[in-house]
Order: sequence, then C-alpha cells, then structure tokens
Amino acid sequence: MYRTIQQSLTARIQAILASKYDVTLSSLAVEQPPSIALGELALPVAFELAKRLRKAPRAIAAELAAELSVQLPEGITSVEVAGAGYLNIRLDRAFVARHIAQDKHADIGGPGFRLVEHTSINPNKAAHIGHLRNAILGDSFQRLLRSDTYKSGYQVGVQNYIDNTGVQVADVVVGLVHLEGKDLAATKQLLADLAVKGERIDFYCWDLYARVSQWYTADPAQVEARKQIRLRTLHALEEGGNDTATIADLIATAVLRRHLETMERLSIEYDFLPRESEILHLHFWDAARQLMIDKGVLYLETEGKNKGCWVMRRAGNEAEQETDGPDEDAKVIVRSNGTVTYVGKDIAYHLWKFGLLPGKDFGYQKFHQYPTHMCWISTDGPSDEGAPSFGHADAIYNVIDSRQNDPQNNVIAALRGMGFTEAADHYTHFSYEMVALTPRCAMDLGYPISEEDQKRAYIEVSGRKGFGVKADDLIDRLTAAARTEVDARHADIPEAERAKIASQIAVGALRYFMLRYTRNTVIAFDFKDALSFEGETGPYVQYAIVRAANIFRKVGTTAEAALTSLAHLDIAPILNSEEGTTLWETWLLTSRLTTLIEQAIATSEPAYLAKYAFQLAQQFNNFYHRHHIINEEDATKKSLYLATAAVAQREMTRALGYLGIEAPERM
Repeated sequence: MYRTIQQSLTARIQAILASKYDVTLSSLAVEQPPSIALGELALPVAFELAKRLRKAPRAIAAELAAELSVQLPEGITSVEVAGAGYLNIRLDRAFVARHIAQDKHADIGGPGFRLVEHTSINPNKAAHIGHLRNAILGDSFQRLLRSDTYKSGYQVGVQNYIDNTGVQVADVVVGLVHLEGKDLAATKQLLADLAVKGERIDFYCWDLYARVSQWYTADPAQVEARKQIRLRTLHALEEGGNDTATIADLIATAVLRRHLETMERLSIEYDFLPRESEILHLHFWDAARQLMIDKGVLYLETEGKNKGCWVMRRAGNEAEQETDGPDEDAKVIVRSNGTVTYVGKDIAYHLWKFGLLPGKDFGYQKFHQYPTHMCWISTDGPSDEGAPSFGHADAIYNVIDSRQNDPQNNVIAALRGMGFTEAADHYTHFSYEMVALTPRCAMDLGYPISEEDQKRAYIEVSGRKGFGVKADDLIDRLTAAARTEVDARHADIPEAERAKIASQIAVGALRYFMLRYTRNTVIAFDFKDALSFEGETGPYVQYAIVRAANIFRKVGTTAEAALTSLAHLDIAPILNSEEGTTLWETWLLTSRLTTLIEQAIATSEPAYLAKYAFQLAQQFNNFYHRHHIINEEDATKKSLYLATAAVAQREMTRALGYLGIEAPERM
C-alpha cells in the first residue's frame, strides 16, 4: 500500500510540474522522514527544481503543497512544508490500515523474458559451502522476479550452466584412469557399486579431486609429464567420441544429479541445464567468431606477444583504435594454437542467450522432474516432445563470483562492440564475494587450526586442498542441531513433524545467513551464529511468525478472521492517538514489502529484503511485548491488536518466502 500511495503521489506531482512549470523529471525521490511525527513520506523535489526555476526551495515547496492540497491523492490527509523545502506527507492511518488488511498493494512486473543463471558448479565433486551462496542468491532473486499470486512478475527462466568438458572434470578423469587404473568398464562398475552401497559419487570425487590435485606436483621429476596427461585428457573431452570423453560424461552426469538433489533440499530448482559439450559440438563458437569478425570486434594480431592470436580490445580500451604498435593488453579470444578461451566460449553462449546467434540453438531433453515442472538438459541431438526454448532473453542476470569481473566485462564489451547495445545494457553480472569459515566453525568441523589461524576473522576454503565443508554435510549438521532443540521443546509431537520443523529451521538459518550480507561482503560462516534464535538470523524471524500464530491459537481465532474484522471497526481514534502511533509504525512497515522487492530487483541485492524481514520481526516483537493482546478488555483495541499481529505475520511469511524460507508451525 505504501508503494501504491507513493506512485499516485509522484504521478500527481509530475502532472503539477508539467502544467505549472513545464518541467518533467525522469524520477522523483521519495524518502521516509526520520521520525513518524514528521509524516510518512518526504519529497526533496523542491531542491531539484531550485536552480532550474531560480527560486528558493521553500518557496517552490509551498507552491507545490498548495497545488497538491487542492486535490489530495487517496490515502493522504495533509501536505506540509518542512525545513528548507521538504514536502512532508501525512497519511490517513485508518484508511491505509484497512487497505493493507485487505491486501491491496502495488503490482510488480512487466513484459519480457528474464534469464537467471546461477549455481553453475563444475560437475567434478560435491557442492560446497561457497557454491551455496551462489545458488541461494540466484534462487532468491528469481523468486523476486517470477510471477506468483502476489505480483504479476516477469517470465523467468533459471539456468544452471554445466562445464562438463573443463579442466576440473578432466582432473577427476585423470584420477580415475591414472591414479586408480580404471577404464570405461571399471568406471561403470564403480558407479554401480556406489549405488548398491548407497554411497555418493560426488563425495567419492571430492576426495579423488584433492588427491589428483596434489599428485600433479608431488614428484618434481614428473611434473611436466603429468601436465601433458592433463592436457591430453582435456583435449579428449573437448573432441568427444572416445572412451575418455565417455568416462567424463558418466561421471559429470552422475555428479550433476547429486548436485540437483543437494539443491532441492534447499528448495532450489532449475528450468534448463546447458552443457559446454553442446556449445562445442553444435559449433556455437564458429557462428559467434564469424559474427565478431563481421562486426569488426575480433581481429588477428600479426605482431607482439599475441601474434597469431585472434583478439579483441578489453572493456574500457575499445576507443584505442589507433596505436603505434599492437595492443598488448588485448584480450585473447582464440590462442595461436587454435583453441578458444573461456571468454570466447562465453561470448558465444551469451549471444545465444539473447537470441543473437543466427541459426543456433540447443536440443532439449528431459532430465529431472520437479513437483511442478520439468528440468531440461541440452543435447546435440533432436529435442524431446514439448521442449521449450530459452535463447530469447530480454535481460540476463549471471550469478558469478567477483573473481570473474574481468571475463564478464569482456563479454559485455563484445556485445557493445558488435552494436548490441540494448543487450549489453540488460546484462547484469550479479557478482558476490567468497564464503569462508570462522575458526570456531572450522574446529567444529574437525579441522586442525593453528593458534595463529584461530585469531583470524575467517579461514578460506579450498576444494583442491580438500579443506572445506560439503553442502550436504553442512545441511545435515544444521538440521541435527535444530532437531536437538525441537526434540527438547516438543517431545510430544509426532517424529515426522519434528523432523520437518528441524529441516525448516536449518534451511532457514542457512539461507538467511547467506542472504543477510550484501553481495560485496566476505561471509565467515558459523554454525552457532546462523542457528541463533536471537539477533539477525532466520530462526529469529521464523520464531516471530510462530509467536503470532500462537496468539491466534490461544484466542481461538485465525489471522484471516482478525484482518476481516477490521473493516467494521472505528480504528481511527486509536491509530491517531499517542498509543496508536506504535501500532501504526508496525502497519506502516508491513506496507513496504513491494517497495523492498522493487528495490532488491533494481539493485540486484536480496540483502535488502532479508534486512526488511528482520526489521519487521523486531517491530512485531516490540509490539508483542508492549501490548497485552490476549488479555485486552477493550474489544476494539483487542481486534486491532489481533489484526496487527495478523498483518505482521502475513508479510513476514511473504518476505521469508521470497528468501526461500518456510515458516514452521512450531518452534
């Protein structure tokens, strides 16, 4: 409701500016006053106009206030000039509260297809804690975008890019073949044996990957020979049609299935799994290369260190067309030996995403059935019946860590250089920083930590060194800790219900911990901090929702009934009183959900919504402790209190839902 009033107010002011001053502003800033006593909205528009109109801001504000007061937008009671020229807006508290209770709010969404790519784990070992930040960020963001019962949203496709021909998969194949002596038949038998024993291939590969990473350099006399083994294996994977490539495909596909199982524990799902093998086999790069040459972006370097390479100018250097010699800082796209770099393949892939790669598309096969939809995987053969198409995005969001800033910038530069400026403008690198462990968490996991490391703020994880925490182990540990607490509090409820609650708390703790920090912040994960029922945590917000539910249970009513009753009550005297101001602050905060969703989408920052959920839980808990809801004798007050609890519960539940977190029935 807050955003609805804000939209009608800004539209009214824009109309006044056009008619009175012949001025149009691209946007109008709307702020929240530092105190509720000053009103609910504040506009600094007069300051923006002062120089243009050659008037004092306060004089302009007075003129705007007079014009607005002639016909106030619905839900607004007054406009006041404050300070040097602010417009302070006061809302009709009872009117707004009734509309909030009826769930009237501004819509969010629009036309166009948005592709969100996230997770993108190399299918060579188990997912680890660092991968979870990527997946949780991407999944939460697609929830904010996607159409649902609350908002129109956008058409969204979620992709998980699978690099099944890269060096990490090659390393696991080297381990199988050269450390363990397995051929294709033995690899098939390994997968069968693990399935019989109920053991996971991704866990098996976790240890194997660490071993082979150390094996490459363990014997100084064999370093070069083993490097060549790695290169030959990598080339075999890229060429395909051989036993080495088949081993890689078997392992990568089996590990991928385990990754999907891991992510499904966190309610993370995908629509499409594009694989690098198909990008190679379907010759996406050949089409992209010709397009880049035709557009003058890609050129053959004939001298300098990059002689014989096909290169493009780096992002920021595109204007340096005239030089005395070769551009030594140019980005190599095709090496002198003819192999294509990561950036080259990525340019081709993103041209396809935007529908800019003529005549090229994947084949689509069914891969994994979710409860509500099919997840498809790429193939170089014909598509299965009913296959969708994903290569026609109007906007792209790539959830990739900040270490990939340079490659991402070069893809954008290539798009812009080819004249695809609209695509480049709608290409978002959704970057984030790494996840580490607190020393306490590392010790909890059984790792030996030196006294010096114990003093550090965090300890970095490393898959190659085998130091880290598998995603499933982390979820299991969190669930077990939550289960201990649930069993102690609710020993009387059925075992299955206790297990469900423990899982909801564990997932809520993990997802919230990954989302509460802005993306440019390094996270130091800690079990105890994440699971705490106090402070800025998922369980804290979940507990506030449960506390609200307990109120309705004790009173013998429902949240829906409490909200419906508000339509027949005279609540204005209460809300406009000094006591009612604290109630109104809760209602006002609940009305800001659409504003926060819009802000999170515009900035690609789900942390704003996580912070909102926590603040709303704090606000509700303050309300709960200040008012004796159950024992209130005044019928109107009690009904208003119950409605306040109901609207807070509803919006907290929604906010957590967009973060991928469920609200348990008990805690």
